[in-house]
This record gives sequence, structure tokens and C-alpha cells, in this order.
Amino acid sequence: MRVSQKTAGGKTFFLVSELDPLLSKTANELGFVKVDEGVGRVFETNTPHLDQIFARFASFAEEMILQAAGVTSVPWDKSLLSFLERTSGENVDWWLAGSAALAIRGIGLMPRDLDIITDGDGAQRLGRVMSEWLVEPVQESHGWIAGWFGRAFAHARIEWVGDVEKRVDERGPSDFGPTARAKLQTVDWRGYSIRVPPLEMQLAVCERRGLKERVEKIRRALGTDSVNALRLQED
Repeated sequence: MRVSQKTAGGKTFFLVSELDPLLSKTANELGFVKVDEGVGRVFETNTPHLDQIFARFASFAEEMILQAAGVTSVPWDKSLLSFLERTSGENVDWWLAGSAALAIRGIGLMPRDLDIITDGDGAQRLGRVMSEWLVEPVQESHGWIAGWFGRAFAHARIEWVGDVEKRVDERGPSDFGPTARAKLQTVDWRGYSIRVPPLEMQLAVCERRGLKERVEKIRRALGTDSVNALRLQED
């Protein structure tokens, strides 16, 4: 795996090349786009601190992709603890979604990253708080599911979105949309209080995604084997 940087036409590319097919597929799932040199992430060249961010990207791109591909283990708990220690007292409105939200409840999963949900102000503030961990700058998004996106690496990937669009709940409540925000619960984990979506909501999400193993584990945690039990009804 080779990591490089290129600037052209006001854009700066964080490039990864010499990937085997499996890792190329994983990079694509992480939002890398194909370029002549391999695959890459693209940013405005005038983005503040871009060289500093690229230095960290170059240091951790390989481990980040290997973890996402399931080739190496993911110390998600160390990452979450680091995140909590770093952001404690920062008054950022956020919650934890995805597999990590299940894992902190004691459900036997191995998250490959942390999914943090916040608002636009929170997304930018997290970028400042975790500036030394950034592997990509926090960016404003248009025509996507959320208005902001950020990615850092501290033992594992930490990704966050800000200002999630209401439309993510159109086909049923997601665990990162406005419906989840209105129904958040609090879980105590290693001395920290973490807000997470209800298990019933995450069950419905996993059922829609066809994640059979995860569905069974959530059902056991809920104490039911019924496919249709404990369905959430939208308000």
C-alpha cells in the first residue's frame, strides 16, 4: 500500500495506491473515489491545516483500511474511551449510533468504527476538539444525508455527521435521524453516560438491512424471538 498527496486545479487528493482487490473494495466503501493513481479522498486545497491532516492520514491510512476490511482487530473500546476523555466537558450535543451503540449495551459485536451523530455546530466543534486526530478535514456536504462529515483516527475510525436530513427516516426510523434523536436512551459505560437509540429501533434498522446475525443478538437482548415484536411506531 502506498500513500501520497497531489494538488491540481484547486483540489488536493489524499491518495492510496497498490491495493489488492479486497482492500480497493473497502476503500470504496469508505468513500474513496477512483483516480489515475489509485483511489483517493478529495478536498479543497485552501482547507486549513490540510498538510497536518494529511500527515496523520499517511500514518494511519493502512491500518484504517485493514480494520474496515476486517483484516485486523478494531480496538473500538479504546477509541471510544479516548473520544469520551477528549470531548468530556465540551458541551457538544451528540449520540452514539451503529454497532458501537449496541456493543456498549453488552451485545456481542465487534464494531469497525464509531458513528457519532450531532448537529452542524457540534460537527465543527468536534473537528476542533479532535484536530490532532483528524485524517480528513471536517467538511460541509450538499445533497447528502447530512450537512457535515468528519473522520478521525484514534485506535479506530471515529466518524461523525452533523445536521442529518429528515428524509433518512422516510422508509422507517433510522438510528441516526430525527426520530432516533427524539427517543434517545442513556447507557452507563465505564463511568460515562452515553446516549444511544432504543434497542427496538436498532432492531428494526438491522431487519431492514438484512443483518440476520445482529438481529438475533438484539432479539436475545430484548428477550424476544418474534420477528415482529416490539416494533416502534412513529409518532
